Amino acid sequence: MKVFLTSVSSVAVIVLIMALGYILRKKHWFSDDFGKNISSLITKIALPASIFMAVMKNLTRGKLLSLSTGLLFPALAVIIGYLIAWLTVKVLKIKPGRRGIFMNAVVNANTIFIGMPLNNALFGDKATTYFLIYYIINTVSTWAFGVFLISNDDPTVDKNAQKKHEINWKKILPMPLVGFIVAIFWMLLNLPVPNFAGQTLNYVGSLVTPLSLIYIGIVLADAGLTNMKLDRDTVLALLGRFVLSPVVLILLIKFGAGFGLNLPTLMRQTLVVQSATPMLAVLPILANEAHGDVKYATNIVTISTVLFILVVPILMGILQFI
Repeated sequence: MKVFLTSVSSVAVIVLIMALGYILRKKHWFSDDFGKNISSLITKIALPASIFMAVMKNLTRGKLLSLSTGLLFPALAVIIGYLIAWLTVKVLKIKPGRRGIFMNAVVNANTIFIGMPLNNALFGDKATTYFLIYYIINTVSTWAFGVFLISNDDPTVDKNAQKKHEINWKKILPMPLVGFIVAIFWMLLNLPVPNFAGQTLNYVGSLVTPLSLIYIGIVLADAGLTNMKLDRDTVLALLGRFVLSPVVLILLIKFGAGFGLNLPTLMRQTLVVQSATPMLAVLPILANEAHGDVKYATNIVTISTVLFILVVPILMGILQFI
């Protein structure tokens, strides 16, 4: 009960800041471009700074080996998730324009704008290095394979004449991941971080949580809460994101423990919570580029973002038994 109440309290903080972004956008305090500008600030500046300092504070050469072991579980969970989502698309005949969106919705999470601030609120800075494990897998999954699934599901393209899709390698290495890689090399080379540089990066990195939550509020305001719709494909996507993904990861962790691959408690909790975060905020953008069902993509992103308020306390209660 104590863990449940703590989770509710932490989520309440997140919801209030999201509500602030929602209200201010509705009152036209923010221009149409503000959400895009704030997104760029977070992903290209603040988040890399935050991740770099998190690695410097929380990661050592000794811990690096345990992180590499932890990568195995979310990686396997992603592969299994794609297989189940693909089978669901085939068996239930999800229509073109929604297929790639659906598979991404089931497998890939909104680790930047919700996962990171949620992790900080629930577990604090000490869990940031464990968050990075899921972030790495999720980022590579999204930009190396997920975007291919959406672009390959373009209903306006003649499949017989379609050109071979080329992976955009630049997107596989976005700035947050670059920040992590630089931090790893910096740590391995045992280079010091000057005091003025460390303080600057700390201040800039501290913008991530509040700005991310305000951004989500803006997205919800633009999408319109009254436009949310629960059809069959939406319900299936929500079950995949909030039930299938964490269950698969929990079973893998339990299975690994039986073979002596025991993860630290905080790592297990972080990975499972990240596996149940809402869908990617960029899904509507990717759907639009591939002439997919943008309304469906916006709908599932909006509903999953709202529902996570209820999902997290329940999940935290379940984590006590993992």
